[in-house]
Amino acid sequence: VRRFEAGLLAAAETEAEHVQAGLRRLAHPGAQARLPLVEAAGRRLEELLLGPAAAHLGDGPVVIVPPGRLHRVPWALLPSLRERVVSVSPSASSWLRARETRPPRGGRQVLVRGPGLATGGAEVTRLADRYRGATVLEHSDATVPRVLAELDGAGLAHIAAHGTFRTDGPLFSALRMADGPLIVHDFERLGRSPYRIILSCCDTARFATVGADELLGLVTALLPLGTAGVVACSAPVNDAAVVPLMLALHEGLAKGLPLPEALRDARSAMPDDALHRATGWAFTAFGAT
Repeated sequence: VRRFEAGLLAAAETEAEHVQAGLRRLAHPGAQARLPLVEAAGRRLEELLLGPAAAHLGDGPVVIVPPGRLHRVPWALLPSLRERVVSVSPSASSWLRARETRPPRGGRQVLVRGPGLATGGAEVTRLADRYRGATVLEHSDATVPRVLAELDGAGLAHIAAHGTFRTDGPLFSALRMADGPLIVHDFERLGRSPYRIILSCCDTARFATVGADELLGLVTALLPLGTAGVVACSAPVNDAAVVPLMLALHEGLAKGLPLPEALRDARSAMPDDALHRATGWAFTAFGAT
């Protein structure tokens, strides 16, 4: 075990908020001029968070267990982590539990498309062609009871929907379904949450900190329920730019890659413009596989 001294937590938290504001602006076409500002903020954030440790990360995957106040950091924006396989976990015990979780028999795939997406959830149609035996829930079929029933015990779930985070009640944060909100509390009714779940939704990787650094949010609700890996987003993103990222992510999974590696490769496959780069940075892999 080696210890390194970096920057102050309060300064890192402030810089992370600046980065989030920059990513929100880059989610809109025509914001290319702001890209250098966001990249510069990423360099400052790395100095505050990693300091000299950035030069000693080695070549293998990186597992990050940040304090609660830093869970909104888009880690892929940090220069030393952009080409790395990175996974984030609420705690070391959570990561170990996720690593030891085994996939369910059968490996069912569930694809969900919520209402009101700018692209109509275009990736779901494409993914249905890839996973021919998948259960596809869209339009009037994408109701809260039906979605929960199909998610229970699935091997892989992909949900394209609008997400909202409730700072005043994080367990009431929700994904928008055809008949209303699918809230965090609802997932706790599952016998077993999906082994892997990809949330192609804004703000699904946001958390509230309570007590002694305990985190409340959708990701932290899923990991103890049988989910080994989650891909979620910490900022608003451009719906159209999300589609190619998600398709590339699933290409990696089809090759047998774990979620963190598939996400890293999907980012690398995106067009090198501000809109697509910001979209890739906004998504994070949580858990272990």
